[in-house]
Amino acid sequence: MTDEFLIRPDPDDRRLSQEVCGTDQSGARISTRVVNERSLTLFLNSQEIVTMMTIGDRPDLLAVGYLLNQSMLHPDDEITGIDHDEELGVVVVRTVRATDYEEKMKKKVRTSGCAQGTVFGDVMEEFGARALSQNAAIRTSWLYTLTKKINTAPSLYLAAGAIHGCVLCQEDRPLVYMEDVGRHNAVDKIAGWMMLEGVAPDDKIFYTTGRLTSEMVIKTVLMGIPILVSRSGFTAWGVELARQANLTLIGRARGKRFIALSGEERIVFDADADRVEEEDPKHARKGSRQAQEV
Repeated sequence: MTDEFLIRPDPDDRRLSQEVCGTDQSGARISTRVVNERSLTLFLNSQEIVTMMTIGDRPDLLAVGYLLNQSMLHPDDEITGIDHDEELGVVVVRTVRATDYEEKMKKKVRTSGCAQGTVFGDVMEEFGARALSQNAAIRTSWLYTLTKKINTAPSLYLAAGAIHGCVLCQEDRPLVYMEDVGRHNAVDKIAGWMMLEGVAPDDKIFYTTGRLTSEMVIKTVLMGIPILVSRSGFTAWGVELARQANLTLIGRARGKRFIALSGEERIVFDADADRVEEEDPKHARKGSRQAQEV
């Protein structure tokens, strides 16, 4: 049930998408929804950090999560204010601790993430120091239930496509579902929510629609979440980093099928896969089918 979500996408929010007319393969005139994309410039106190391309929802969570995942915010930092000017496309995070990341800004490395995914060089030092919970588990019954709930929930992807989704889960319940044009933005929104709400990561499961790349693995580990699941595939470096951190990495999770390439000891095989239905094609994440003739 979609009412299980604490936060989930609102595909009816007209600020996030718009109707555009065009022509299909038969020459017919059609109208289809496309996601909006706007710039958001992030400041930490008085220093400009980055300009991101985003759908524009939940800028406070995106800002806090980005800074946290870049190790510019510390988990124990006191945030005194988050100011957002929608007209200017600016968000400012203010902290009690004085911050100066001019030198750190010079060390950022471009990653494979959509839009402006970056990881700063010294983030890898923190990655190597993180220890994930060894008591966490994921039951295959939870996995099958989660994938069905997530893929059948109303979303901007199903309405318009061209967007990534990430979901924070606990056992078989999806808690927080975020979408954005870049999967790293969706991750950062969840990280920001967890920090501002004081949510512990040790018993959580992270689900993403995107590829299991090095960036996704790094961010999940830095967030302290021990299990990462995707309906998409893997990169070799993503698998290597997951094994280094002992992150449970599950990919190609569709219907009854999945593959685990790291941290398999956390998986409890309590469901009979033969009794699990294959994914219904009508719930495949293909927003292009939303085009309507005009």
